[in-house]
Order: sequence, then C-alpha cells, then structure tokens
Amino acid sequence: MTAQLKVEANKNDAGGMQLSRKRESLFVDAVRRLFRNRASVIGGMIILILALMAIFADVVAVKPYQVQVLEDQNTVPSWLIKVFPQMEGYARINEAYPLGADYVGRDLFSRIVYGARVSLTVALIGPLISLLIGVVYGSISGYVGGRTDNIMMRLVDVLYAYPSLLFIILLMAFFRGTLARPEPGTFAYAISQFDSALGGMLFIFIGIGVTAWETMARLTRGQVLSVREKEFVEAARTLGASDGRIMFRHILPNILGPLIVAETLAIPGYISTEAFLSFIGLGVNPPTPSWGAMISDGSQMVRTYPNQTIFPALALAITMFAFNFLGDGLRDAMDPRLRGTQ
Repeated sequence: MTAQLKVEANKNDAGGMQLSRKRESLFVDAVRRLFRNRASVIGGMIILILALMAIFADVVAVKPYQVQVLEDQNTVPSWLIKVFPQMEGYARINEAYPLGADYVGRDLFSRIVYGARVSLTVALIGPLISLLIGVVYGSISGYVGGRTDNIMMRLVDVLYAYPSLLFIILLMAFFRGTLARPEPGTFAYAISQFDSALGGMLFIFIGIGVTAWETMARLTRGQVLSVREKEFVEAARTLGASDGRIMFRHILPNILGPLIVAETLAIPGYISTEAFLSFIGLGVNPPTPSWGAMISDGSQMVRTYPNQTIFPALALAITMFAFNFLGDGLRDAMDPRLRGTQ
C-alpha cells in the first residue's frame, strides 16, 4: 500500500503537473502567439483582401482602368462633395464613378484596384529575389569563411556604401534609355517586348533585385557563422556528412525563420521604392496603373480635386501598414525567447 502511494505521488510531482502531458511544438506555439497578436491578424486580413482584390480585379473593378472618357474628366460622386466641401461650386457630379474620375476621365476606383496588382507583385517578387541571391551568397561566405568570406563581404560593403535608391534610379534610366527603340530581332528587342508585356515591371524587379540582396547576404552570413559551430553540425561533420548535406539539412532549416521575418519587414520598403519610381516617371509604363503614378498625377491638382491624390495614397499607406503589422507579429511569434508567453 505504501509503495502504491509513492508511485501516485511521483506521478503528481513537478508542481502538480502531469508528466505525461505533451508539450507544444515550436511551430504550434508560434502560430498560437501570431493569432493572438491582433495587429498582425488585422494586417494579414488586409493583405488577404488586397490579394483577392488584385486576383479578381476584372470582377471588382467597375470599369476598364485604361478607358478614357474626356467628357467625364474630374467628375466626382455627390458624397465626395460632403467630404470635401471646397469642391462644391466647380466640381461636376457623376455617380457612375465611386471615387471620381481623373484628369482624362478614367475611373479612380478601378485604377486603384488594378494598382494593387503592381504593389503586391513587387511585394512578392522583391523578397524572392532578395532571398534567392542573398541567402546563397551569404551562406557560401559564412560557411566557407577565411579569405573567401573576406573578399565576398568586402564586395558587399562596396555595394552597400552606394545609395541604393540612387543606384536604382540610374539603373532604370539606363535601361529605359538603352532599350527605348531596339531593332527588331535583337536580344534587346526581346527584352523590351517582355518588359512591355509586364507593364514595365521587369526593370523594376531587376533594379530592386540588384540592391535588395545585400542586407540579406549580411544577415545570412551572420546566422551561418553562429550555427555552423553548434554541436549538431559538428556531430554531422564527424559522421561524414558532406558540406552540401550539412548546409541544406542542418544549417538552412535553422536560419530560415529569422531570414523570412526580416524579409517580411523589408516588403514595405520594396513597395515604397516602386511607388517612388512610378512617382518620378521611372516605374510602370502607362496606362498600367500604379499608386505612385496616380499620386504623381493627382498632386498637380491636389487643391482642387484632392480625391485623385488622397485615395491612392491611402491605399499605399494601408498596404505598407499591413505588411509592417504582419512582420512585427511574425518576429514576435518566431522569437524562441517568447515561447510559452501569451
């Protein structure tokens, strides 16, 4: 009887907690903390809505984004007069345009909807290019080490010292100037046609990709340097695992979390870069709508027709805030020091 009581007492040891209780995995704990972060959930929902709006833009948009109706230029719906009373007296009322028409009679709402495609495409392609180049470059530099690491990182330092935005502007101006009138049948002509098919976004991807990987390479190198000396890596090397197996099976899975979080936080920077390039006329080709180009066009009449600037600016700001909220939530959720917290 006494032995049975001792066994039951041992089962209820450790502060009254049952020893048979299974502990949550890191992934489940991270997901739980992510969904308890209200700001990140709101940001994720906004991004999901924007993605659905961009995918089904043909259904959501009330009019084709490129159609110009000169008779309806600068017209506004009646509810905008109540929001901007200074427009009363000179603005023409037209209920066919939910957010009004621009200076050549194109529907603002439809152009904002289609403009989401440009911003979200940049938000998707920019991180992919940065991860692809930066992770490969930084992994090689950090894992090989020695003189190779020194040379590779000095090259990154040289590129990092040059202002990235200025470099992108010069790069875009070079591409647009060189490939303005290419001869048919040449490689430059094929590239120009492909860029036109993408609405002028190819060179934006190239410009962002050339400069975005440098920070990712530095971060990857630091992560590899901290992980390659861990006990499990030494054990794998002792057992005869090849360098490729150690990198892809042991090191990369343990560093991808921080890299993805860092890239998520960098997405608003990519979106703002595209918007700025479109604002100064080096972005997408007209009539492809971009929020930056719409803000640039509307800024010329911001006092008389503020809706042409405010609405695309709000769309841009909301998108950037959503990615910031989601990135902050991912960073907190994937921090192992916060494991088990609310």
